[in-house]
Formats: sequence, structure tokens, C-alpha cells
Amino acid sequence: MGALTHESLVEYLLEEAYEVAETIETGAGEAELQSELGDVLLQVVLHARLAEERGAFDLGDVARGLRAKMIRRNPHVFRPDGSLQDSFPATVEEIVLKWDAVKKAEKPERGHVFDGVPASLGALARAQKLLDRAERAGLAAAAAETAVDLPAAEEELGDLLFGIVAAARAGGLDAERALRGALRRFQDSAGPRPSAQ
Repeated sequence: MGALTHESLVEYLLEEAYEVAETIETGAGEAELQSELGDVLLQVVLHARLAEERGAFDLGDVARGLRAKMIRRNPHVFRPDGSLQDSFPATVEEIVLKWDAVKKAEKPERGHVFDGVPASLGALARAQKLLDRAERAGLAAAAAETAVDLPAAEEELGDLLFGIVAAARAGGLDAERALRGALRRFQDSAGPRPSAQ
């Protein structure tokens, strides 16, 4: 095996994150969840150690940065010194609005509602994120144009999605590539990106 690099570890970080999701979704239990979270934490430690060897940052820097970001992005939860506020927003919607406002102020270079959604996400996960962003930005009409009737239960939805992928494969089509193309068209239909200053 060659030398460890951030790039060579990416597939393991993603795999471990998916294993955490599977553990939660299948109800595998607390002991299994603890173990899988440890595997994700190991990936974080490895990446931090590689950076430390280059003199870039270490695990302590990661933890301090996370603490500062959580305090900065959640003024409805934390005071500037990190202590808890006396009261919290009443609804999840209010929390999301406050979170979005802080993130927007933090990253003014993100001029478009879809900026910051990782292009490397799988097409289904990316579709979900883009639709969330569109809805929060008041672009619900653009999202509604693409909505279709669907089953009420997630199990039936899963079967339907699997059937679509199977039919696409049988027809020589690539479902993942097709969805990525639909996402590009959706982003384009949601309005032009602001020009760079």
C-alpha cells in the first residue's frame, strides 16, 4: 500500500459515513452505532495527522474550529462565550432561518442559492439538497414543476426507484448520469448565477 494521503483516504471516509447511516437506518443498536462512529472519528484523526505532518493544522485545531463555528452559527443556542442561551427558538423552521442567515453572512462570496452543495454528492442526495435550498430560497415553484406522484411509504418509494434504475439499465441508460443532467437543468431553470464582481 502506498503512502496515505487525503486523496487516498476519501473513499474510506465516505464508506465509514455510509456505514453509520446504515447502522442507524437498520436499527442495529447502540453498540454498533458507537463502533461505526469510532470508525468515522478514526478517519478524522488520520486526516488531521496528515495535515499535522505538513505543519498545516492538527486535531486540536479541528476541534477548536468546530467549537467556534458552532457558537458563531448558532447564536440562538450559544452566547459568544460558548455558554447556552436562556431560551431557544420555538420551531425548527426558525432555527433553519437563523442558521441560513448566519451562513449567508459568513460566506458572502456564495452569491447563488445552490453554491456550496458538493458536486461530489450522489445524484439522489444532491437532488434532495438542491430542492431543500430551492424551497428555503423561495423557489418552490421551480421545484414543484418537476414533482411527480409517488407512493406514500418509503419502502414503496425505494422499490419504485430501484425499478426505475433497473429499467434504465435494461434500456442502456445510466440513471445516475441522467439525474445529474436533470439537476443541471433544474439549477439553470432556477435563475442565472450572479456575475463575479
